[in-house]
Amino acid sequence: MLQKDFTFQVKADETGGDDGGTLVAYASTFDRDPDSYGDVISPGAFTETLQKWRDSGNTIPLLFGHRVDDPSMNIGGVTEAVEDDRGLKITAKFDAENPTAQYVRRLVKEKRLSKMSFAFDVLDDGETTLDNGLKAHELRRLDLFEVSLVPIPANQHADVLDVKSGVKTGRTLSAKNEDKLRQALDLLKEVVSTVDSEDSEPKNDRNVNDSSNPEAVKSGNGEAGAVRRSAVDDINQLLKKSEEIR
Repeated sequence: MLQKDFTFQVKADETGGDDGGTLVAYASTFDRDPDSYGDVISPGAFTETLQKWRDSGNTIPLLFGHRVDDPSMNIGGVTEAVEDDRGLKITAKFDAENPTAQYVRRLVKEKRLSKMSFAFDVLDDGETTLDNGLKAHELRRLDLFEVSLVPIPANQHADVLDVKSGVKTGRTLSAKNEDKLRQALDLLKEVVSTVDSEDSEPKNDRNVNDSSNPEAVKSGNGEAGAVRRSAVDDINQLLKKSEEIR
């Protein structure tokens, strides 16, 4: 899952009854100035994904810092998301009963948080020529997963740069890559099962039985098995995180 960040301004913050406060902001803009990745976002890039969210009946999550691993960091939901001439404009409601949400709302009101980020996958992109004649990478169709309030913009953070150029995080995977990973997981499970079975069988090979250090052989087999099973667990965890954000 890729991420981009934008400075926002609070347009409204109203409370009343059970309302935990609202936020109106631009989660993305269509400025034709390339960002630090060399990207520009094309008007209409969110049209399809916003319609999918509306059709699903689900709410686009408002998170703090893209934290999909901690339910308390799911601090609210987007009540309205539209594209206008400037960009992707959202209205979001903070959870009234979530202390973390109310603390983050306070940080926004005190202007200690002024960045929004959105997590996405690229469905269509390509090279474009800007008005000044320079080339840029244009994002033309995106799959939106969530929007986040963030203290530090992703494009100034080395870890997030690594995420963008390598393994994705959050929903983490496009459907195509997820299918490939599941196929690899099935194959890896089969290999682990086969090798573990062979390790447990008695060895008739004279060289193995005559090993000068049979305990080392057993230890080596055990460590190798642990590494294989750890790899299976890691892939399972990655797939689980991918499913949590859908």
